[in-house]
Parts: sequence; structure tokens; C-alpha cells
Amino acid sequence: MRKIYLAVSLLASVGFGAKVPEFTGRDVQRPRISVQLLDWASELPQITEIAFIPGSDRVLVLLKQGELWSLSRANPKDRVKLLRLDVLTSSEMGLLGLAFHPRFAQNRKIYLNYNPGKGDRRTRIAEWLLATDSTPPTGERVLLEIPQPYPNHKGGKLLFGSDGYLYIGMGDGGLAADPHGNGQSLKALLGKMLRIDVDTRSAGKPYGIPASNPFVTEKKYAPEIWALGLRNPWRFTFDPRGRLIVADVGQNLWEEVSIVESGKNYGWRIKEASHCFHPDTNCPTKGLTDPWLEYGRDDGASITGGYVYTGKAIPALKGKYLFGDFVSGRIWAADPPASGQESIHSQEFSALGKWNISLSTFGQDPEGEVYVADFARGTIRKIAP
Repeated sequence: MRKIYLAVSLLASVGFGAKVPEFTGRDVQRPRISVQLLDWASELPQITEIAFIPGSDRVLVLLKQGELWSLSRANPKDRVKLLRLDVLTSSEMGLLGLAFHPRFAQNRKIYLNYNPGKGDRRTRIAEWLLATDSTPPTGERVLLEIPQPYPNHKGGKLLFGSDGYLYIGMGDGGLAADPHGNGQSLKALLGKMLRIDVDTRSAGKPYGIPASNPFVTEKKYAPEIWALGLRNPWRFTFDPRGRLIVADVGQNLWEEVSIVESGKNYGWRIKEASHCFHPDTNCPTKGLTDPWLEYGRDDGASITGGYVYTGKAIPALKGKYLFGDFVSGRIWAADPPASGQESIHSQEFSALGKWNISLSTFGQDPEGEVYVADFARGTIRKIAP
């Protein structure tokens, strides 16, 4: 079991060679909302991202081994492989994230997050031109490359905010327990939420630094940093109010979700969720922001963030944030806080169910309905009444 888990886990909260966290599997009593998962697509091994093309009837699916596929929404078997990148695939590396430019309808630009197969181990953020929904992207323009010390904790998600800037979730780079202290480093881009302007250039870089970035005038900080103290922010989303909801994979005991705001420090590796980690007692807490939501090993061992449900098929989920766990196959729903300072205990969010899936990512279609990917079996299923 341990070997299988280490081999397939893209999101595992352990470090490379570290002890696999125990998942107890005991049921925590909480409200339940009844849903089912309907088969939608298959034969897509090791899915890392599901991205519905704006204004189109097609969806892009990323596979860890470097493949980008375009599927018809009406008939997912109508598919074409658009790209095969040469990527590193050991541990949590590969082709990990995709975002559409806010003016995609006009400029057809997409952005990929991947770990190139040649050269030193690193994360690459690159811009491509997707001329049509079913032809290969072209004209790669590399925006940012970040050296990676180990094969795990890469983050991977890319997402544009309503401000037009690109948000990049970066893990601490591994191994376990953040041995380089990247989460709290003021200069390291690892262990951070980054924000850049893809439409301008500044300081000799192929991208711009937004003037409203929180540390842009402080020389001791990397100006790309939007927030710090993250461990492995694998998936995140913006809620309908424009707040950034980040699911951060934990170490040995706790998984967490935070409302991430400009300039704030979310604690890693001083804290794991709201609990002391280094040191494990009496840790300094001044200036640290606790998560909105956390759960322990009774529920799972590796969180996968999802979306706020805005669809119509399941009224009981309206306005709730959906998230799940890669290891336990559980999916939950929680009401986003009225403010970023509120927190809830695990018993206060609703259970949707537990399935035999390795939940690697969620997808959300233009109608607000939500899908889940099974990393181990290569399938996509739709959450339905």
C-alpha cells in the first residue's frame, strides 16, 4: 500500500522518502448532502487539471506526463492530443497547471506550469498561443523559471484574478518539513503565492511586477510575492466575491484551507494549519494568519481544493466551497466565511460522500457545475444530484 501510494501520489503531504502520514479513516459526524458522481470521461491517466475553454464547447485536460488534450463537452470521446511536453515526472513533477488569459477570446493566450525534462530541476511558467480549440499551441514564451531543490511540493495551479494579474501557487520545494525554510524566506519564491503582470515587462524581466504587490517597495522581499508561509498550495480558486481560497497540503497531521490576502503570512513551517510545527510547542505566532478551515487524519491525508458551487443542478450546494481529499476520496462542502478572519471546525462543514477515487483536481464548467478527476484510474466524473 505504501509503495502504491508513493508511486501514484502527485499531491502527497509527505516529503520525498519521508514517512507516509497515517490516515485513520474514522467517520467524523457532520451534516450530509446527498450527491452522486456520474462518469464523464475516461482513459486519461494521471489527470492534473481540467480547464473549460472560455466561449467554447471544448475542455482542456492536462496529464502529469506532459500531455495536453482537447475534449468535446458533448462527447468526451471526441478528443485530440494538442501537445506532448518533455517533462520530469518523478514524485510530484510534470505538467501541473493551465490558465486562460483574461482576454483569451481576443488574444488566444494560455499559460502552462510544468517541470522541463532537460536541464536543472525547475518550475517553468510559460505563455503559449492556442490558435484554435483543436490545434497544438505554438510560440512558447518563457515568463518565469524557479529552481527546485527536490522533486516534491511544486504547487502547480495558475489562475488569473479579476485584477488581470496571474496568480502562481508555489510549494516549498520539498523535501519534508521545509529544510531550506522557503516558506518563511523573504527572497525565495518557493512556499508563496506569487502575482505577476503578463502584459508588461519590468526590471529586465519578461513580465511585470504589479505596483500594488505588497512588498514591491521592500528590498528584502522578492517583489513577486503576494503572500507567504505556504507548504504546497496545489489547487486554489477565487470565490464570487473575488477572495482567493487556497487549499494547502499539510505535513503529518493537518490539512488546511485559507482565505489568502495580500501580504499575509500563513505560517508554514512555524505552524501546520493552526498548530505549532517548528517548534512543536510554544511557537511564535505574531504576524501569522490561521486557516479558515482545517481537518485532521480522521478525514484524510492530502487536501485537494475545488470551487465555489454556482450551478443549478444541486440547490443545496449553492454558494458552498467544494473540496476533497486525494487519499481518502472524501468530498465536502463548506460555506465560505463572511470575512477572512472567521474559522470553522471540521464538524461544521458538510459531507458529500466517500468514493474509491484518488481525487487530484476539480473542474468547473461555465454553468457552475463541478467535476472531479481520479488520478489513479484516469477518469473524470461530474458531481450530480
